[in-house]
Amino acid sequence: MTEGAASKPRVSRIPFVALLLAGSVLTSRLLGVVREMVLAAQLGAGAEVDAYRAAFQLPDLLNHFLAGGALSLAFVPFYTRKREQYGQEAAEELLAKVLGNMTLLAIVASAALWWWAEEIAALLFDFPPETQALTVRLTRIVLPAQIFFVAGGILRAALMAHDRFRTQALAPVLYNAGIIIGGVGFGARFGAEGFIWGALVGAGVGTFLVPLADAIHSREFRVRLRVSLLDRDFGRYLWIATPLMLSLTLFVVDEWYERIFGARIGEGVVAQLGYARMLAFAPVAVIGQAVATAALPALSQLWNEGRGEELDRVLQRTLQAALSLSCLAAGVLIVLAEPIVVVLFERGAFTADHTLGVASYLRILAAAIPALVAQQIAARGFFARSDMWRPMLLGTAVAFAVVPVYLEFGRRFAGEGLAAAGAMGMSVSAALTLLLLRRVHGGPSLLPIVSTLLRSSGVAALGAGAAWGAVQLLAVSGRASLVVGILVYAIISIPGAYWVGDEVMRETLSRLLVRLRRGGGRG
Repeated sequence: MTEGAASKPRVSRIPFVALLLAGSVLTSRLLGVVREMVLAAQLGAGAEVDAYRAAFQLPDLLNHFLAGGALSLAFVPFYTRKREQYGQEAAEELLAKVLGNMTLLAIVASAALWWWAEEIAALLFDFPPETQALTVRLTRIVLPAQIFFVAGGILRAALMAHDRFRTQALAPVLYNAGIIIGGVGFGARFGAEGFIWGALVGAGVGTFLVPLADAIHSREFRVRLRVSLLDRDFGRYLWIATPLMLSLTLFVVDEWYERIFGARIGEGVVAQLGYARMLAFAPVAVIGQAVATAALPALSQLWNEGRGEELDRVLQRTLQAALSLSCLAAGVLIVLAEPIVVVLFERGAFTADHTLGVASYLRILAAAIPALVAQQIAARGFFARSDMWRPMLLGTAVAFAVVPVYLEFGRRFAGEGLAAAGAMGMSVSAALTLLLLRRVHGGPSLLPIVSTLLRSSGVAALGAGAAWGAVQLLAVSGRASLVVGILVYAIISIPGAYWVGDEVMRETLSRLLVRLRRGGGRG
């Protein structure tokens, strides 16, 4: 069956789609590493990179409050239900209204933030004047990218509802490629501006033009724009999306806190936290976001068909599979943080002192990887049921509750304190989300999930201990320590997963190894 022929999402396709999206996210994250390597070599980890990272704060705020980063969560269940109940024409009419109205709102909001960028940046950051001015200039360049993110996000959501995930897979890859091209081509001459212009072009091509072309080519639905802000269906969409717009989960706002509070600690803190966060969150994207994105259409379909118990079973096994991989990924980053940073970044303007700072932050943030993955997937148990408000209220409450922890830990322990506050807060948020899902909707069963988490953590700890011991015994450093550490970690953890792990963990690892062998054979 061709991609276009599969008009409805199917549970059986979750592993396939998850692997497709995981491959895309992995490619995107590898490009992200290349992007950060170019950034580190050309600009280091000082004031200019502080400004570069801070320049994304206003666009990120706009994207969040227009639900741009979560449009599929709000749109896919609503669109699927509309198509099931009233037919394809009604679903297309809904798409036209949501696309037209949200694009208009994105244009107006981007223009307003562009005008008041200087005043808002002054409220958020406490940089020296030169860094502050650069932050404002970079912010104004990249702000229009949010128009592409919003419009393209709606188109990609509609495509996913028709079981077409190709452009969702391509979007982050092309976006990162744009930043790299901008940095390599113009970074040496224009500094951070080269990277920021690349981000704008990458957003336009990757997140909007490519999905638009795919939507037109697929003929699954008609692409139209209709502005009707008072329309009843659009009002219902806003009601569904409002929790996502207002929600301030730590997965999102931790980066905001690091930028805002880190700017008050000292030069380079924002930059170094940004490098560490990129590395720590790569497994979250490859495992958690890819699996969660693949699962949502199928979970929504199960709920619309009245198969709630099957939804819970699918969600439980999905959580177990993702947790088993995320624990193994966390172990690698914790034990090999310093050689990873040395190999990736320590060249050009990026010094050994920068390496020590980034590695320290990375070890702390990596401990939160399993929690972040669980949070991403567990939330889909609510979203598939169009239950947006409960996880929003819980996540927002946790995000506000931990602000004093960020302030106190940042005051006492500087950048390490901010990283620790984030890791603890995100772990608490994930646990509470699972407990709330179980209490409100009766599933999934938590005991198998906890068992998988404990088994996977034990295997990761054994592998990490063996890797650390081997590196110390052989007295190697840099690339050699990274190679030795990864080999020993794999030698211990892979058999350990089969010996100690449960059925889901063994099945997940077997499927991954088969996929890797097939990929290697084709290469």
